[in-house]
Amino acid sequence: MKTTKVSFFVLSLILLLVAGLSGWSGDANANSNSGKTYVIGTDITFAPFEYQDENGDYVGIDMDLLDAIAKDQNFNYQIKALGFNAAVQALESNQVDGVIAGMSITDERKQKFDFSEHYYESGVVMGISANNDTVKSYEDLRGKKVAVKTGTEGYSFAESIASKYGFTIVPFDDSSQMYDDVKTGNSIACFEDEPVLRFGTNQNNGLKIVTKKEDGASYGFAVSKGQNQELLKMFNEGLVNIKANGEFKRITEKYLGENAVVANQGRWELVQKSLPALFKGLGNTLLYTIISLFFAFIIGLIFGFMKVGQNKFLRGVATVFVDIFRGIPLIVLAFFIYFGIPQAMGFTMPLFLAAILTLSLNAGAYVTEIIRGGIQSIDRGQMEAARSLGLPYRKAMIKIVIPQAIRVMIPSFINQMVITLKDTSILSVIGLVELTQSGKIVIARTFASFDIWLTVAIMYLIVIITLTKIADYLEVRVRRG
Repeated sequence: MKTTKVSFFVLSLILLLVAGLSGWSGDANANSNSGKTYVIGTDITFAPFEYQDENGDYVGIDMDLLDAIAKDQNFNYQIKALGFNAAVQALESNQVDGVIAGMSITDERKQKFDFSEHYYESGVVMGISANNDTVKSYEDLRGKKVAVKTGTEGYSFAESIASKYGFTIVPFDDSSQMYDDVKTGNSIACFEDEPVLRFGTNQNNGLKIVTKKEDGASYGFAVSKGQNQELLKMFNEGLVNIKANGEFKRITEKYLGENAVVANQGRWELVQKSLPALFKGLGNTLLYTIISLFFAFIIGLIFGFMKVGQNKFLRGVATVFVDIFRGIPLIVLAFFIYFGIPQAMGFTMPLFLAAILTLSLNAGAYVTEIIRGGIQSIDRGQMEAARSLGLPYRKAMIKIVIPQAIRVMIPSFINQMVITLKDTSILSVIGLVELTQSGKIVIARTFASFDIWLTVAIMYLIVIITLTKIADYLEVRVRRG
């Protein structure tokens, strides 16, 4: 028992150390003010308002606007890139202090959030494939599918006219996926905020705008209801100042004006410039996989031995653990740990800790079953023979049963390693910037889905094949030993 407590203390220390080194997965601004630093949630796949450039910097109208206001009002902030839906949930659960993400000010959202004065008048337009000459109005959508992005003004507008014009809504989590669905012909059109789709068409995203802008809600900066009122006040005052001194106009024209930069890169050049961001994402994927598997193995050992032990209560506890964490989908577990628990308990959870807990508990349940199955696959006569020779139960397990069971478990451990590595991609829904999320971020800027997803797939393939070959080699060595 004493050894177990020491081991748990050491493991906790390691986890906290790595969590501290990993930080918040965001960038802080460079203001010299040593006061409070506000954590701001955003999307970064919503160009031209927020996206990541090829240098890895967060740019766009919202990012430049926030930076200009922070300098004007002399406050510090840290960006937490989550995706729009996750950012809104993070604000609800007080994981962030505010959200700036092209967020429309609506009566429904006003029930939960306090908004700044609006900083951009938006509106919805319809986009179709650049090669489509048949769709010219909403009437042409009848009997067709229309792509929309969840939680946006475009989604609300599509819902409001869907029954009138007889089309089916197909929801997506980010704009690039929505555009791809239209370009591949799965959906005939999409509804998007006018400045966003205009920026995309200027960047050769393969779409064109065919309708006039519909009236829509304006964009605002949001904080939780009754929370961070000093931040909201500074944002409003700073917004007035940068509009007065011309900085606001300069920012919007930089991205939406006549002289806005239009991307014109070759396919190989695009992939080359995207590789640093993708390799950084791959590094995070490997880091989270290794750390979570380490803790999953510890968890699996504990509950695995409980499941094959002689104590009925401990066997029951282990069974409940496996049933719960094997039965809950990983994405639901991630949302519950990162958003649900902090909101219920009233504390803030670092993204790193939430990701490691999610992966470790999920993989730990499967490792538990691997260990149980491996031990129980050894003929019971082995244990009976050892006991008949006078060996205690624990010593018989350590000396006789477990060494044989390990050889049986190795292939399953290898398989679980590969599964966990791929499962890290699911955690992009809570803002984890691993390889898959890095690909999404690059595509949000370049709209080059085929080239980037092909590169990402090859990177996954190389890593998984390499790890599998190494594991196979170790398996042979263990079996021979």
